[in-house]
Amino acid sequence: MSVLLHISASPRGLASHSRRVARQFIGHLQTMDAPALQIVERDLVAQPLPYPDCSFVDAMLTPEMQRTADQTQALALSERLIAELECADTLLIDTPMHNFTVPAALKAWIDHVVRIGRSFRSTREGKVGLLRDRPVFIVIACGGPVPEPPTATGQVDFLTPYLRYVLATIGLRNVSVLRLTGLSRGETALAQADADAAGWIEAATADWKRTTWSAAT
Repeated sequence: MSVLLHISASPRGLASHSRRVARQFIGHLQTMDAPALQIVERDLVAQPLPYPDCSFVDAMLTPEMQRTADQTQALALSERLIAELECADTLLIDTPMHNFTVPAALKAWIDHVVRIGRSFRSTREGKVGLLRDRPVFIVIACGGPVPEPPTATGQVDFLTPYLRYVLATIGLRNVSVLRLTGLSRGETALAQADADAAGWIEAATADWKRTTWSAAT
């Protein structure tokens, strides 16, 4: 059995473009003649995570063998989220772009799973990820245009490079990104986004099949 962890961060529910495309991607995987696929859903809006507080930081910076019972409890949620990620063979994230970068709900999840001494270690040569690599698929929805390369009038995308960098920090480097842009700019932009999504889903599904099935044999 293959496990897919689906992280959703849009507050727009059924009106969310990123959630809709993520559901289409999952549906496409489920229609394949593939090994059984278990979907683990974590909706960061329906079940928002607390932001790390002082007790979390103090516990994180204390060596594991020296932690008190209270410090261990302060990291309990982080442990569950990291374990959830460790058990997944595939990670799917759907998220809007908020103010050019990640929404607060997704940042809270990142702050719980990117943890020194647990999901990465710090060395003289830099940070080394402690989690095994596996396919990561990210669907990003942007209301305005995000041209490539950036222009004077277009938005700058700080979200995509940030997610690639922070996921690589914990060992996740096999990342495929679909960025849907201009979604508030009318029917033409929406039609283009749907076409881009359909092409990406086909390519991402083929990549998932090749990577996941080869790892299982």
